[in-house]
Amino acid sequence: MLQTIEQINNVVNNFIWGVPAMICIIGVGMFLSVRTRFLQIRKFPYAMKVTIGRMLKKREASDGALTPFQAVCTALAATVGTGNVAGVAGAIAIGGPGAVFWMWISAILGMCTKFSEVTLAVHFRETNANGELVGGPMYYIKNGLKKHWLWLAYLFSAFGVLTVFGTGNATQVNTITTAIDSALYNFNLLSEESAPTLNLVIGIVLAALIALILIGGIKRIGQVTEKLVPFMAIIYILLAIGVVLINFRSIPAVFGSVFEGAFNPAAVTGGAVGSFFMSMKKGVSRGIFSNEAGLGTGSIAHACADTRKPVKQGFFGIFEVFVDTIVICTLTALVILCSGVPVGYGEAAGAELTISGFTSVYGGWVSIFTAVSMCCFAFSTIIGWGLYGTRCIEFLFGTRANKPFMILYALVAIVGATMNLGLMWNIAETFNGLMVIPNLIAVFLLSGVVVKLVKEYFEGEGKTK
Repeated sequence: MLQTIEQINNVVNNFIWGVPAMICIIGVGMFLSVRTRFLQIRKFPYAMKVTIGRMLKKREASDGALTPFQAVCTALAATVGTGNVAGVAGAIAIGGPGAVFWMWISAILGMCTKFSEVTLAVHFRETNANGELVGGPMYYIKNGLKKHWLWLAYLFSAFGVLTVFGTGNATQVNTITTAIDSALYNFNLLSEESAPTLNLVIGIVLAALIALILIGGIKRIGQVTEKLVPFMAIIYILLAIGVVLINFRSIPAVFGSVFEGAFNPAAVTGGAVGSFFMSMKKGVSRGIFSNEAGLGTGSIAHACADTRKPVKQGFFGIFEVFVDTIVICTLTALVILCSGVPVGYGEAAGAELTISGFTSVYGGWVSIFTAVSMCCFAFSTIIGWGLYGTRCIEFLFGTRANKPFMILYALVAIVGATMNLGLMWNIAETFNGLMVIPNLIAVFLLSGVVVKLVKEYFEGEGKTK
């Protein structure tokens, strides 16, 4: 039975994360870029000025809302995760260094897709029975498209609920236990026999923390993410920059291998990765998996922002993809490629490849910092996806379903800490990909609304500020 489920899932997964889906994601990104006259490039300095300026402004949000900074931190909490560490390593191992180039391309187009998603989410949001601002793909489908498209909103929400338990929770908890276990093994502080007991304790503690934060409501989620996200990102970025600076002489050769490998992978990988399409597929899919442009999930957090200007909040979508993929994913790639650690091209790899890049430069002690960083990445993802799952279940069954969902979501952490998640990870990845379809149809159909809102914005405030 399990084998049959695995075979069916593999077929669906290969299709969703295969060439047809990537053509759709890249195609919609290109379509939106053309319609907005490449706003993400044309207005990039303005987008950075507006977003960073608003993040530095200290202000309180009204009840049931987040400040714009808390909204971007909550979205980044779910976005900046283990995909930035393990995903990039896997892309380089299977697609060669050229996969990094295609990651950049997907990010440039993804900036416009995410900008559109956030703008639409704020424009079409509602206030729920608890007085909280709610929005996201299900709401811009419901309020922006005709009634005969409503089934798409329910489809997105159903896929969202099925995804969060795996992608957003169990697999992330598993990453936390693995990171803690490996750090303790390195210092001979943990034996094979005591590891299962420790993992169970970690699972129970995490379940309690998750429940406390989520049941505390949108305000508490915002308060946690605005402290956790900058802390984890700064630690990781500083450690990665250190590796790059120590190995600065190899930077030109590394960038050379990235550009050459993008179009002729065999020349860089010694023939282990010979396919240009494999390099492109791995780079694009890991880029999307990391920054979530096209999934629509990030817009759920942004819809909670205390702002009256959809386009102004939309610029945070550009900022997010830039930080996630162009900054953090690129630094991860440079850690692997500059440090000179052996990469088994053509073979699967994960976080251990990135960690070996750090330890080869700093020594074994750095595994403590990488473990802390990985735990922060994973925990922040759990909180961000907890909000997404709550909004999806609320759309399907109303606010009365929120608390039971949060408790169940928290308890899944214990499963993630104590079980083998091979099949669960694959199924979650499939549902994650299925969320793309209803979202991209809606964003494509509502592209005219995005263009209109952008035009109105720059005719008004955008001209003067």
